[in-house]
Amino acid sequence: MSIPHGRKFWKMSGSGNDFLFFDARIDPPGSFSTAEVIDQVCARATGVGADGIVFIQNDATEAFRIRYFNRDGSLAELCGNASLCSARLATELGIGNRTGFRFATDAGVISARFVEDEPEIDLQPVKGLRPDAGLPLGAGERRIGFADTGVPHLIVLVDDVEGVDVAVRGRELRFEPSLADGANVNFVSKSEGSVWRMRTYERGVEGETLACGTGTVAAAVLLEAWGLSGPRTMLRSQSGRILTATMRHVGSEILPSLKGEARVVFTGELAEL
Repeated sequence: MSIPHGRKFWKMSGSGNDFLFFDARIDPPGSFSTAEVIDQVCARATGVGADGIVFIQNDATEAFRIRYFNRDGSLAELCGNASLCSARLATELGIGNRTGFRFATDAGVISARFVEDEPEIDLQPVKGLRPDAGLPLGAGERRIGFADTGVPHLIVLVDDVEGVDVAVRGRELRFEPSLADGANVNFVSKSEGSVWRMRTYERGVEGETLACGTGTVAAAVLLEAWGLSGPRTMLRSQSGRILTATMRHVGSEILPSLKGEARVVFTGELAEL
């Protein structure tokens, strides 16, 4: 398949999760939303390289809409770090104000604003919270819980994330038969001070990524449910960057927010792929 030349893109990083953004408000995604093209463009050695692709699109009621495709071409309902990067790019494109705006995703509407020069987003209420996911523990694992923070996540409390074989154990849990759609798998352990450490096996990428935004939120939700953290939790990702998740409790609902890095690494145009 021939990939059109000259298509402008933004390469962005959210705490180590990297994405290619395309402005599809006038120029629609077309072949760029097919698995074959996504694979070529996201390839690390022969393409631009990314964990996924994000299209900024028009929306009837909100400032804009995003559609996020994983590295393997699968459509994801939500990506936390891609949403943080979307909030940053929206201000660069003049379709979002740093004081606050809303945009649509396949997992619902997200509110965004800038706090201390970093974007912060409000996600939809947490679904399916299970402090005990009912799964057998592996060596060095203390608890396994489940939460859907826009996409499904297993959170595994371990003695030390540095000792986890994320590629092997993460893949095993990611395809857990009792989870109809599978799940991202996040391993967490205590770090220095009030900060926790997290490593993630991400479905759609099918490997370890340097960060996971919705996973950070899910980890914070479970750590609070387990009585190990309060309503505000800081987690250091594999990239070394810290993401902060904050929970508000309204009746029986848990309303999470996520704050973290969102950088425009470079802009460019596609040429030969």
